[in-house]
Amino acid sequence: MLRLEDLTLFVRAAVLNSFSDTAREAGLQPAQVSAAIKRLEQNLNIRLFARSTRSLRLTPEGEAWLPYAMQVLQTLDAGFEQIQPPSDAVRGTLQIAVPSDLGRNLLLDVFQQFRRTHPALSLKILFSDRITDVFKDPVDVAFRYGNNDDASYIALPIAPENRRVVVAAPGYLERYGEPQTVADLAHHNALTFVIRGRVHNTWTLSLNGKKQQVAVKGSMMSDDAEVIHRLAVKGEGITYKSWLDVSEDVQEGRLTLLLPQYEGDSIPLNLICPHRKQLSATVRLLHEAVKARCESAMRTLPVVEA
Repeated sequence: MLRLEDLTLFVRAAVLNSFSDTAREAGLQPAQVSAAIKRLEQNLNIRLFARSTRSLRLTPEGEAWLPYAMQVLQTLDAGFEQIQPPSDAVRGTLQIAVPSDLGRNLLLDVFQQFRRTHPALSLKILFSDRITDVFKDPVDVAFRYGNNDDASYIALPIAPENRRVVVAAPGYLERYGEPQTVADLAHHNALTFVIRGRVHNTWTLSLNGKKQQVAVKGSMMSDDAEVIHRLAVKGEGITYKSWLDVSEDVQEGRLTLLLPQYEGDSIPLNLICPHRKQLSATVRLLHEAVKARCESAMRTLPVVEA
């Protein structure tokens, strides 16, 4: 008979590609995880992993069986939730990872109000522009920009229609003029973002479904998105930012939306967590609060006519 614990350890080992990391996550010894996988392989009469001293990977049989194993666990989790008594208690500590600019300038007020509403709850908020690994990093949930193409974690949509826009401060535009075409951007001082050592200095904009790219250059760049935001507000140059990051500045006149007839890259915002069982009442309530705030910001994004 298959053991539920063995099935769970198999799925986690497949996601993490490591018996050691799986053991650490589960509070077990690596030998216990290895024994669980061997036991599962004996019950199934197949080999699930190809092991060596340096690598661990699923066999073709393991890859074929993984989605079924995940479905079994998800079904059990869903059933467990149905038979649990309702609880409105929001307590304990919730560890959150959030992009620096989004967190400090749009969501910090949401987090503050959420904690005041639930005084038994403590929040640990980690501001960072690197992509948080919700399986390995010490976080419960992460807010992440980009399309969800990884089925190994749970993603709850927050702002699926969010996109990048080009903005600059009125003072900068008074000095250097407003670009009228995508090509004009190449002649302006661009404030660019650096991540993992790569400068994002190619901006893509679309008009009537046709994409145009422009290589930009500038005198200042940073690996902190909030720094780029602040420099733009101070009139140092133009920048290409998430609408959620700059919506309040545009509405209040600190920044001006440039080339509004063009659409920038789509960057939907999602709440990410590693397991469905971590979608607690606390996480669901936080998701609703953040989603409401972001939906309000998205209503101010001008509609681009096709």
